Amino acid sequence: MLKRLTLMAVFLLPAGLAVAEEGENYLHAGTDIYNTESLQRGARNFMSYCSGCHSLQYLRYNRMGTDLKIPPADLTALMFTSTKPFDHIVSAMPVDSEKWFGKRPPDLTLITRAKGVDYVYSFLKGFYVDPSRLWGVNNEYLPNAAMPFVLAPLQGLQKPVFKSESVDGQEKMVLTGLELIPPPPGQEKRYLTPAEYDDFVRDTVNFLDYAGEPIKAKRQSLGIFVVGFLLVFFVFAFLLKKEYWKDVH
Repeated sequence: MLKRLTLMAVFLLPAGLAVAEEGENYLHAGTDIYNTESLQRGARNFMSYCSGCHSLQYLRYNRMGTDLKIPPADLTALMFTSTKPFDHIVSAMPVDSEKWFGKRPPDLTLITRAKGVDYVYSFLKGFYVDPSRLWGVNNEYLPNAAMPFVLAPLQGLQKPVFKSESVDGQEKMVLTGLELIPPPPGQEKRYLTPAEYDDFVRDTVNFLDYAGEPIKAKRQSLGIFVVGFLLVFFVFAFLLKKEYWKDVH
């Protein structure tokens, strides 16, 4: 009986709880879609720093406002590309933006579902100075990324740390990490502290996780209830089966 209960629990767990996120080398985001305040801050962050280039074309302003409990006046302040709450969240980027970046900035509605929250969190923390690139930066987790580092005024700049390693019998310089470049004297307060920047990125990624599936929190809560109900029902069904068949066996 215990074996049967265990198998039911494994197969009936909600997908968001049962499937481990890929990418073990990524930084752990530690997001929480049940944290409404974090989601509100993430919405503010995305609209202020990301929506100029990226869209959330499968999410509407009014749905975001209702789910995240954003007051109408504050929601209106976040609506940079429309005056109608029922419109989708599109970017302000012109159609010919591909000429600027080499490719059109992608829609980010499903980015966390496609890549995982840990990847997006790591990506936003992985920019470093690279003079050979058009925008002067590269990314540890997406080499040769076309995106400029729009969060540099918050985090500051990072420099790469390389180490000589033997690869296929040849000595090569391998990127092993990043170090934050200290700001000029007297300008320390211009930037967020590392802990504050981590929180900023975490809130932003948390919001993107919500945007990819606005009903995710409710689905997971309901899934736990359904699994619990089925397990309890199974116990009673099993006992009833034993009662019916006791004389046969």
